[in-house]
Amino acid sequence: MRIANVVTDSIVDGPGLRLTVFVQGCPHRCPGCHNPETHDPAGGTERPVEVLQALLTANPLVEGLTLSGGEPFQQAEACGALAAFAHQQGLNVWTYTGYRYEELAAAGRPDWDALLRETDVLVDGPFLEILKSYGALFRGSTNQRLIDMKATRAAGQAVLWTRPDPLAHFQRPES
Repeated sequence: MRIANVVTDSIVDGPGLRLTVFVQGCPHRCPGCHNPETHDPAGGTERPVEVLQALLTANPLVEGLTLSGGEPFQQAEACGALAAFAHQQGLNVWTYTGYRYEELAAAGRPDWDALLRETDVLVDGPFLEILKSYGALFRGSTNQRLIDMKATRAAGQAVLWTRPDPLAHFQRPES
């Protein structure tokens, strides 16, 4: 797998403590991209998926895997294998992509379909600098969607992910 970087303790690429893998190579080359060094598919370094799997299990506090980039769907087979391993470990998987969900789902590519099946939340759409927002939860620009993939598969159309209320278990039931 060709990667640009790994962050072993991210708290900004999805909820909870996460291992974030920034894959190398991106065809979108969005103006104003936060990670322009990931665009060149020949950049970065090669890492066996097994090395990244070991990083996932090294910290028992990690709650999830985030695949970012670059463009994870450019390396969908390797990303799908890593995501499947994360699920076997009881972790959730977030995947960031410059593609729209509908484009990915309609492509008819088995490797893309497999990565979509192993994704719990898909953050889709290109980064648009004009819509950049520091207030957009887990996104760079407000056009990007947080898609709940389990609900999307059940509904047959994109269903947005909503952040669970962290205080819900402290609330008293109404009498």
